[in-house]
Amino acid sequence: QVQLVESGGGLVQAGGSLRLSCAASGSIFTINAMGWYRQGPGKQRELVAAITSGGSTNYADSVKGRFTISRDNAKNTVYLQMNSLKPEDTAVYYCNAEVLVDGVYYDCWGQGTQVTVSS
Repeated sequence: QVQLVESGGGLVQAGGSLRLSCAASGSIFTINAMGWYRQGPGKQRELVAAITSGGSTNYADSVKGRFTISRDNAKNTVYLQMNSLKPEDTAVYYCNAEVLVDGVYYDCWGQGTQVTVSS
């Protein structure tokens, strides 16, 4: 099995910063793309940022210039550095990974970590 373990969520005031981490572990596998999604109160889950195995990145318009996604392939870990946080960034953030196991791709999700930005 492959599991995604998230950390770094919490409470922060507007203008502050948080760094989320997500580490993949389990059976022997290869990770293709990784990303972060979020779901705020009364909203649908949306893509925040994604990064390919080659390092190409994509960001939601709402976080461009404030968030940075990165990965450490040796550690099977993806990070999300969040700066200049706004109350509207409040959401449950989910880690996602495309995992190759025995020649088959699986779409794996973390349990989610709460990020709350106060005014």
